[in-house]
This record gives sequence, C-alpha cells and structure tokens, in this order.
Amino acid sequence: MGLRAMRAMLQAGKRLQLSGVLFGALAFAVLNRAPCAAEEASSRPQVDAEGVTHLPATEVPASRFMSAAARAKFIQQFSRHETAPAAAAEPDARQVREADEQKNAPFVARAQELYPVDIEPRVIGGVRTRVVTPKAGVAAGNRARVLINLHGGGFLWGEGNGALTESIPIAAVGRISVVTIAYRMAPEFRFPAASEDVAAVYRELLKRHRSADIGIYGCSAGGILTAEAVAWFEKERLPLPGAIGTFCGSAVLMGGDSSRLGSLLVGELPSPDADSGSVSSDAYFRGASSSDPLVQPATSPEVLARFPPTLLIAGSRDFMLSSLFAAQAALSRAGVDAELHVWDGMWHAFFMDPDLPESHEVYQVVVDFFAHHLGVHRAARHEPVTNPGRADRLDRGREPAIAANARVAVVSVAPQAFPQSTDGPIEAPALALSTVVAP
Repeated sequence: MGLRAMRAMLQAGKRLQLSGVLFGALAFAVLNRAPCAAEEASSRPQVDAEGVTHLPATEVPASRFMSAAARAKFIQQFSRHETAPAAAAEPDARQVREADEQKNAPFVARAQELYPVDIEPRVIGGVRTRVVTPKAGVAAGNRARVLINLHGGGFLWGEGNGALTESIPIAAVGRISVVTIAYRMAPEFRFPAASEDVAAVYRELLKRHRSADIGIYGCSAGGILTAEAVAWFEKERLPLPGAIGTFCGSAVLMGGDSSRLGSLLVGELPSPDADSGSVSSDAYFRGASSSDPLVQPATSPEVLARFPPTLLIAGSRDFMLSSLFAAQAALSRAGVDAELHVWDGMWHAFFMDPDLPESHEVYQVVVDFFAHHLGVHRAARHEPVTNPGRADRLDRGREPAIAANARVAVVSVAPQAFPQSTDGPIEAPALALSTVVAP
C-alpha cells in the first residue's frame, strides 16, 4: 500500500470517528429536548374544542398607564393575603352594611374636605333622600337642573356613606344639586321595589323640573338600577330624563370575559355564577327573570331605542367591564348616543377614592356629559310605550342615520344579540343613530 493510500485511510477514519461523535451529540440533544418541548407546550395557553381557554400560572404587573397614586392604592387594597370568611348563603345585611359604612367613612370625610357641600335629609315622594348642594352655590346654568344619584352596593348596602362618595364630588365639581335616593333593598325587599322608589322621587321632581333637565346616574348596582329605572319610566308612561350615567353596571347584567378575568386581575376568585346570565342567586332579584327588560333592559331593543344619551364608565380590571361593552354596543345599535370611558388598570368603582387622579378625571367626564346633554329637546323616539318587550314589531325598513351633532364613542364593540321578550305588542318609531366610532 502506498503512502498516499495510507494517508487517505487515516483521514477517512478520523471523519468516521468525528461523524460518530456528532451523531451521538445530536441524538442526546434531541432526546433531552423532547421533554422540554412537552413542558413548554403545557405551559402555554391552550384553547380546547369547546372554546375554553386554559391559562398557565402567569404574572400581570400593574398597568403602566395608572397614576402613581392609583398604583399605590391598588397595592394597598388588593395585596393583603387575609383569608376571607366563607360566604354565607344569606349574608347578614346588618353586618355587611356596617362594614360598608366603615370602609367608606374616610372617603366621605376626604371628599368633604376637597369638595365642600351641604347635605340635607329630605323625604321626596314618600322616599328618604339626601340633597347634596355645593357650598359655592349652584351654577346659574344649573338652577333648573338636578341630578339623581342611585348608590351601589349589590342592592343590599350603600345608602349611607357609599351614596355620599358618589354624590359629593359630582355636586361640587358640577355646581349642581344631587338628590341621592335611599331606595329599598334586599333582604327586606325585592324587585321592583327600588325601581318604584326611583319613580316616586322622579315623579315629584317632575313637578318642579322639566324631564330634559333631570339626569340620573349610579355606580355598580346603582348603574344597573339607573337603566332599570328608565325601562320602568317607559312602562309607567313617564317622560324620560335628559341623560343618564351607568357606571360599573348598566343595561346588561354581569357576564363575559371580565366577569372572570376582572376578579383574577385584582387577586380575587370569580363568582361561581359569574357568567351564568341568571339572577336567581341574587336576593333582590329572587323570583325575577333576566329576560325581563325591566330587569335587563338590553333584552328589548325597543326599550333601549327610547333611552336618553347614556354615559358608561369602568376600569379595565372591573368584573363588570364586559357587560358595559355589551350595553354600549346594544345602545348604539338601538340608535342611542352611548359614550363609554375605560381607565386602564383600574378596578370596580375605583373613583370612590376622591384622592386618585383618575377619580378627578371621572368626575369631570361625568359633569361635562350632563352639562352637554341636559336641557336639550329630543326627538319623539323617547316617548314612553305601554308595554316594553316584543322585538319583532320593529320597523326594520327605516335605516338609521348618523346625526349631524353626533358624539364620539370612546369604545365601540362588535354587535351582540340579546334574547328578546315576547310578552306583548309594541310599536316602535324610527331610530336615529347618534353614536360614531372614534378612529
């Protein structure tokens, strides 16, 4: 064998040896990579065949769009790792109400420092109320106007300090009188007791104010009740208010993504029936139906079509946010001027704290909205109807048109169908779409 041939054999052997080493290393990497890939797949979000999304453990930091004060408040309020007591099937109303009074007492004291007002207890239409007026005096342009506040509290609590935290800043910033109503609640009373009380006060105020000069707003349960009150006014053939505000609750009951994600994003577990669409577990609505437009006005396009301009407000971590998305979409489809504002990173009823910069923004938005809409004469589509409900009588041959003075909706969502009541005939006037989508 020649020298050249021997060198070739040696080089071939080295190549084979190197190839063997490389193949072994590659096989080792592949075998050891397989479990890692499987582990990675199991740690990724998955959507199953039923459309259910399975989420791995993850971390969500506080929103970078929150103010420093809001971030500090968020941490203070939600980072406590105290074991919550087991929820009772029938909560003790007295204890819950006392706890709410204590929780909101500092907010009321601070609000009175920032926003000096006079508070006068008064019975109006046989219902207990408190009239809140700014110490600086009611503005000349608001002397014929009045706002009604419907407090939150799950239709169980909130008529004391909770109502004042909602009323004091708006009265002072807007320089307008606010009447906050102590409507009847569960467990002593059930639906429609609260709607009846609101109507009683409203009827009395109509003796001194035009309906166009009256605005109604509320937060959480108060936001839901505000929408229900408008539907109740329609049933009672009362002229409708000039504008309303439904905050952290509206014409659609709790449901959708936020009913689960909103709670998780503030370190709490969602309610077991968060997205059930049922009101059977609620003490106030026991015996009522969520398909009744007097309970959930969005179930009737005809009822919604007569709604006055509506302001909707929530935070992105509010468990009620999805219901406001749905309500704004339904109102817009019905031709109602529906304006939705959402503060990123903020939680349910965050503006109860009068020190937060975001709360100051909310107060100004509310005041500006009512200043813009109250006193404006509106088309006959707001005339009341005898029997709100049936949807198949809507005149679908008339196309909605965008009004020349259309307001801009801050958030617009895709249309979503709602079940329609079929409890009687109804005639609906033409619709006029007055909400446009911001680019």
